[in-house]
Amino acid sequence: MRPPIQTVSTGCVVAIVGFFSSFPIVLKGLDAVGATPGQAASGLMFAALAMGVTGMVLALWTRQPISVAWSTPGVALLAITPLAGAGFSEAVFGFIVAGLLTLFAGLWRPLAHLVTNIPPALAQAMLAGVLVSLCIVPFQALAETPWTAGPIVATWFAAGLVNRLIAVPAAVIAALLVVGVATGFEIPLPDGAFTAPVLMRPEPSLAAIVNIGLPLFLVTMATQNVPGIAVLRSYGYTPAPRPLLAAVGGASVLTAPFGAPATCLAAITAAMCANPDSHPDPAKRYWSAVVAGAVYCLFGLFAAMITAVASAAPPLVLGTLAGVALIGVFMNSANAALSDDANREAAAITFLTTASGMALLGLSAAVWGLVLGGAVYAIKSRMRRS
Repeated sequence: MRPPIQTVSTGCVVAIVGFFSSFPIVLKGLDAVGATPGQAASGLMFAALAMGVTGMVLALWTRQPISVAWSTPGVALLAITPLAGAGFSEAVFGFIVAGLLTLFAGLWRPLAHLVTNIPPALAQAMLAGVLVSLCIVPFQALAETPWTAGPIVATWFAAGLVNRLIAVPAAVIAALLVVGVATGFEIPLPDGAFTAPVLMRPEPSLAAIVNIGLPLFLVTMATQNVPGIAVLRSYGYTPAPRPLLAAVGGASVLTAPFGAPATCLAAITAAMCANPDSHPDPAKRYWSAVVAGAVYCLFGLFAAMITAVASAAPPLVLGTLAGVALIGVFMNSANAALSDDANREAAAITFLTTASGMALLGLSAAVWGLVLGGAVYAIKSRMRRS
């Protein structure tokens, strides 16, 4: 059976938006936890392959427009995570832990119930706290390197006035031109067109579990998987959540040894696949997700070339690109965190603790944000009930 032409065009747009609006964040996150350029290229490739293959399988199996993504909030979390003692090998173990927890959430109902009952205001506040240090980089770069940061920020803003969906892809094009001018258009590219897999040996540690695995799992579940299911339901689709969680968790476990962070259900691109613009017939919209998955896989094969261009970029270019890509996510998470009067104080404490970057007793700021914010939330809730 051939996909309708309309779903082919939609699927291509979905893949372009999904990949090029967030791959700089993936590379920045992998670099922050110690990945070499070769390991980052492998991680980017397998992250794209994981969301491509998993998305195609789930869409064809359920005949519903289930879109899969890498966890943009999760890799943003990595970008502010202190480098582990064993470097990237330890981070890879954290990726595996996060994937296993997602898999267990799909197989074991009590874990899924526990995670989905984290107060949304606290989860969004933690995400906003993670993002704030990344979102200020473009404006710091405007002061330090205006001739490289300026064109990227200006292009992002101007394109966003036309259509928010094209803002980040347009900024990517501007960044490519900036890199080209800075290098005299002589960027050292890899010998082969396709990316070479790099298999990592995970280094188990408690720090990797507490500071990478657990926060990556929580932020991905609360800000990607749960909203992704909600988006599908809003368009009239009712997939069973647990098999979907088991699928993305299993994909994460399989690809983590090659450097890929968490695979998850998509929300924004799921809406693009599920809405009437995808196809007038709801029964045929799943083809948009299938086509998007195939294009994701194609992009992933050329991850080494993308990583090479990123490595040749002048200072702060990649950070500027990642920062503007995350501003929309930051706005949404900050608004969701602070809009509820009853939980605003707990959310503010979660946000400020996470944004502080504090590390205490071997626990990262994101973990402490949830702990302290959760304590305030529990006390305030009990006082309201008494």
